[in-house]
Amino acid sequence: MPRISIAGSACKPFTGGESELEVEADTFRRLILELDRRFPGLGRQIEGSMAIAVDGQIYQDAYQVPLNPESEIWLIPKIAGG
Repeated sequence: MPRISIAGSACKPFTGGESELEVEADTFRRLILELDRRFPGLGRQIEGSMAIAVDGQIYQDAYQVPLNPESEIWLIPKIAGG
């Protein structure tokens, strides 16, 4: 089952403070849908304010990225440019 680590505090209000989760999903899009089902509002938070790394690779558009049971996903707060 893919393992998710969440950096920062932006998602903690949705997860009750949890920063490590496991979700069954075969694409990143399915992972977002499942997280939003379990933690209402988390999917939108991730889409709007988090950068995504899957197995060490950072993605701008991760929706179709395939996941395997050993995948490691990091959700990292986006850095605003200025």
